[in-house]
Amino acid sequence: MTLKSTLLGAVAMTALAPMVMADGHTGERGRDGQLNIIYWQAISIMNPFLSGGTKDLEAASLVIEPLGRYDENGALVPYLAAEIPTIENGGVSEDLKSITWKLKEGLLWSDGTPVTSADVKFSAEYCMHPEGGCAQVSKFNGVENVEAIDDLTIKVTFDDPQPNPYGPFMGAQSPIIQAAQFADCLGAKAPECTEANFSPIGTGPFTVADFRPNDVIQLEANPNFRDPNKPAFAEITLKGGGDASAAGRAVMETGEFDYAWNMQLAPDVLAKMAEGGYGKAVSAFGTLVERLEMNLTNPSADLPAETRSTVAEPHPILSDFKVRKALSMAIDRELLVEVGYGQAGRPTCNLVPAPALYASENTECFAQDIDGAKALLDEAGWTDSDGDGIRDKDGEKLSILFQSSTNAVRQDFQALIKDWWNQIGIETELRNVDASVFFGGDPGSPDTFQKFYADVEMYANNFDGTDPQAYLSQYRCGNEPKPSSQWQGENINRFCNEEYDALLDDLAETGELEKRGAIAKKLNEIITKDTMTIVPLVDRGRVSVASNTLGGVVLNVWDSELWNVADWYRIKE
Repeated sequence: MTLKSTLLGAVAMTALAPMVMADGHTGERGRDGQLNIIYWQAISIMNPFLSGGTKDLEAASLVIEPLGRYDENGALVPYLAAEIPTIENGGVSEDLKSITWKLKEGLLWSDGTPVTSADVKFSAEYCMHPEGGCAQVSKFNGVENVEAIDDLTIKVTFDDPQPNPYGPFMGAQSPIIQAAQFADCLGAKAPECTEANFSPIGTGPFTVADFRPNDVIQLEANPNFRDPNKPAFAEITLKGGGDASAAGRAVMETGEFDYAWNMQLAPDVLAKMAEGGYGKAVSAFGTLVERLEMNLTNPSADLPAETRSTVAEPHPILSDFKVRKALSMAIDRELLVEVGYGQAGRPTCNLVPAPALYASENTECFAQDIDGAKALLDEAGWTDSDGDGIRDKDGEKLSILFQSSTNAVRQDFQALIKDWWNQIGIETELRNVDASVFFGGDPGSPDTFQKFYADVEMYANNFDGTDPQAYLSQYRCGNEPKPSSQWQGENINRFCNEEYDALLDDLAETGELEKRGAIAKKLNEIITKDTMTIVPLVDRGRVSVASNTLGGVVLNVWDSELWNVADWYRIKE
């Protein structure tokens, strides 16, 4: 199979039909008044290039948009682009080394100025700037040049053939920002542009009227949105903070809000809330994995920040594979699913649980093995020499700090995991950090998941679209967050493996789908099964709740959850 035929086949699988999301209503923009949304992880910034947090990406998607998105089935659909480029329509070159996008005609920024290819080119320059610390830089892997051919045409050229050329400008992680607004925000200046980062000028259905970091955002319908009949809502209040339980009650029990994101709540809790009669749960499975991240570097506060961000000083305990594996073996994933997610979760040993083409069949981690974990720690030389129940070695206690964001389900998980680790002789200190801070990406904060000033941390994330190449590339050597990158970067563990990087290069050059699947599975197994750098726990179905009076909601696990908010409307009684 040739690269060309493979790309055509892959595109055919995504059903490139025009997106039709009609609410069945007609009328003027803003006809349905106020929409109230609550994200219990408060929004810190409206620039997804400066945050890896899902909540920031999704809030920003109300305002700024990419050239194309993924719909609820993972299909590629045009947004600012006139169509999705393919080999068949001439948008992708025969050698797969370039992709050419065409903007829709007549697009305007919310300030009334025209959207041009110069804005698209600038967006690439902004994220690819070596001093900018762009959190989404992996979307531009392999990009050699971005050229504005004319006002509506953008050509992206790659160093090598790209079987999946839809990294740049596709999905919520790679939107288009206005060149005029961000012109003075390149490189190290990026975090300093507060006004632009909090209130970006956009093309989406809404604009920012007032932004209060880690609190509330007021948005108004974009008067220059390309569909004159949308959005149906005139205003949005996007409230942040609190917890998942309070957010769920605000929709399903009190009706105060119309939509609540990311209901990390026990199944019986959600069922009880639904009895309130105001709302219902919406869910879907994708690639969202709750996992443990193992720190491969020494997080000691006695070391300089640069040292704590690289493998120059290996972790004194977790550098040993046997310790990492023992930590995994002690966990009962079936019980975690039962306690935390019910039908909205399933055990997984994979970082990439879907699509099936890329998902390893590894189920080795499913069975809890306390005795096996103890034996492995014995082999590693960790024994309880003084009989206090905690293992030690060379005078050092086997003690770890385990952190996560503040959330009821995560704290339940932490408590269970601490008990299992105590059973195998590991002393575990628990720490939880407010989600708005933990996922906020503030380079000045010591409490972000990127800095990882702990031994083990737990969170979940996923990739947009259906191809995991960019996601797996996050763990390439050199992608670690560090002071010189404003603490942005996706290689949270500071993992560096030559075999892994070589396979990433192979994946980037391989077009045949079956071979791509085999390489991706091996990459998954290196980072999980072979090294236990990442310890997957639960394949999470995404669950949110919507008011019974809210129409048009289509939960999307492949892109921003707010991807089609322009199509939401109020159901009339």
